[in-house]
Amino acid sequence: MNREEALALVREYVKNEGLVRHMLSVEAAMRFYAEKFGEDVEAWGLIGLLHDFDWEIHPTLDHHPQDGAPILRERGVPEDIIQDILSHADHLGLPRDTLRRKAICACDEVTGLITAVALVRPSRSLYDLEASSVKKKWKDKAFAAGTNREEMEHAAKDFGVDLWEHVGNVIQAMRKIAPELDLVGNVG
Repeated sequence: MNREEALALVREYVKNEGLVRHMLSVEAAMRFYAEKFGEDVEAWGLIGLLHDFDWEIHPTLDHHPQDGAPILRERGVPEDIIQDILSHADHLGLPRDTLRRKAICACDEVTGLITAVALVRPSRSLYDLEASSVKKKWKDKAFAAGTNREEMEHAAKDFGVDLWEHVGNVIQAMRKIAPELDLVGNVG
């Protein structure tokens, strides 16, 4: 499956644009790290793009992402990519024993926090957002309360990247697609 086919699959199953933008954000972060580590950028990107494609049809942990796997198999997604997607779900207990499995876990949750911080800034933009601004909001537990900061810390540590360096890397990755994320704001 190529990126165009993967995006078509996402569009087929996901109607919520916020969720689509989340998957695009995770894809961008995964591509950033694949490039950084000399890995397969396309495979890493597919993992990020497809990781939550079934959330709207399987919105509980009883079904997501495991019930999406057969759909991915039917569409010809390689099994190793499917297993990597499944590994992002803690409740499945799959080992995060490869760099890309650690990457998907590290890139998933943090994109939501970064987006939330960008949206409350006067500029509403990623272009002037720095990790230090995310760090300031990090301390306010009421802000973006749905994001799991402990999970983000653990995932970055497991990935072997300092949390704030990681936040900066993900911001940088997301900037590359800021127009698609509707996060150009009044800076672009």
